[in-house]
Amino acid sequence: MTDLWVVVPAYNEEASLPATLRALARQTDTDFECVVVDNGSTDRTPDVVREFAATAGFPVHLADEPRKGTGAAADTGMRYAIAAGARYLARTDADCLPVPGWTAAARRGLAGGLGLVTGQLRPRTDEFRLRLWESRLLPAVVSVAAAFGRIRPGNRDPQYLGPYLMCPGSNLAITAELYQRCGGFPRTAIEELHEDRALVNRVRRVTAAYGQVRGMKVYGSVRRLRAYGLRNTLAWYADHRFRPDVVDIR
Repeated sequence: MTDLWVVVPAYNEEASLPATLRALARQTDTDFECVVVDNGSTDRTPDVVREFAATAGFPVHLADEPRKGTGAAADTGMRYAIAAGARYLARTDADCLPVPGWTAAARRGLAGGLGLVTGQLRPRTDEFRLRLWESRLLPAVVSVAAAFGRIRPGNRDPQYLGPYLMCPGSNLAITAELYQRCGGFPRTAIEELHEDRALVNRVRRVTAAYGQVRGMKVYGSVRRLRAYGLRNTLAWYADHRFRPDVVDIR
C-alpha cells in the first residue's frame, strides 16, 4: 500500500482514457495507486480500465459513482483512496496527459508542507491538429480565468486565510487530512458548480498552506474550446454564463 493515490473521474472516455493511463505509467515516480471512477458511462470505459489494470506497472482500481457529476465522481474517488489508507491525493482527468514528473512533483509539494498544490495546464497536441489560435489561446484562457478568479466577488471574503489560487481539477493534489478537514469536492454536476473552485475556497477557509509546484504540468484537452468557441468557453468558466445544450463534449 502506497501513500499516494491518483484519482481519475471518467464518463464515456473509452477513446481518451488509454492515453491518460499510459501517461501515468510513464511517471518517474510510480509508487502510487490509481482509482478510476466510472461516472455512469455507457461506453467501454470500465473495460478500458480493467484491460489496462491487467498489465499496468502500478495498482489500478475501478470505482463506481452512478450520480452524474464531476464533483460527485471526484469526491467518490478521493474518499475511496482515503479509506484505503492514502495520505496524499492527486487528481487528473480522463482526457488529460500529466508529464512524467507529475506525481513526483505533487508528492514533493505535499511532503514539503503544503496542503494543496497545483501547476501548469497546457493544451494537448495529439488529439487533432491544433489551429494556431487554439495552441496560443488555451493558456490565455487559463490566465484570464485565473485573473477573473482573483476579483470574482465569490472568491473575496475576509474569512479566507490566503489569496485565490486557480487550481484546475485536472491538475491538483491535496493531503487526505486537509481534504477531510475542508469537506472535499462538492458532490455536484459540472454544469451546477465548478467543483475545483469550490474546493480551493473550502481550503482557503482552513489554511493558507497551498500553492503552485514546479513540475506539476498537465496537458489538457482543447475539445471544449473547439466545440464552444473562445467567447463561450470564457463565459462557461465565468460562472456558467454560457450554458450549452450538450455539456459533455466527446
